[in-house]
Amino acid sequence: MKLSRRGFLKLTGTATAAATLTSLSLQGDSKVEAASYPVRLHYAKEIPTLCTFCGVGCGILNYVKDGVIVNAEGDPDNPINEGSLCSKGSSIYNLSYIYDEKGKPKPNPKRLTKPLYRAPGSDKWEEKDWDWMLNTIVQRIKDTRDRTFEERDSNGVTVNRTQAIGWLGSAFCTNEENYLFQKMARAIGIINIDHCARL
Repeated sequence: MKLSRRGFLKLTGTATAAATLTSLSLQGDSKVEAASYPVRLHYAKEIPTLCTFCGVGCGILNYVKDGVIVNAEGDPDNPINEGSLCSKGSSIYNLSYIYDEKGKPKPNPKRLTKPLYRAPGSDKWEEKDWDWMLNTIVQRIKDTRDRTFEERDSNGVTVNRTQAIGWLGSAFCTNEENYLFQKMARAIGIINIDHCARL
């Protein structure tokens, strides 16, 4: 059978319409079924925010009830994503919460909530407080910079740099935060700067 392009489009449209009508007739009384499911967002407070996965700035609406995020979805009023989300943005709810067997939200047990430190050569992670962690990071950056800082290269050109430290930006930060990180990295002489965005 020879099928023209116009005939193919007619056939495809007819098949799609038939499948849609068949599925609607198999669903029964949708009003009764819809009423049997509890409305998860009823009485939840809507809080607009930005997606944390990359620097694009897609809008997300978080629905919070009793201090717990019960849903997250794209913000249709955001001019960037207009309510749509990529696969990473669609799963943003699961960063903090997952659903138990009864459909109730519970904290995600895999979410890190405290800083973890692994000593050199160790195979175990230890919980540390933020003060210790930040002080240790700052001290190590300063020690490495002081030990490896070059004011001039081998040709006598002023470079004011350290090649012993690399800086990797974060796709979990906004463009503005990454801009500040880059300014800080360049201010202390880091020239090995990259970013992990997966866009």
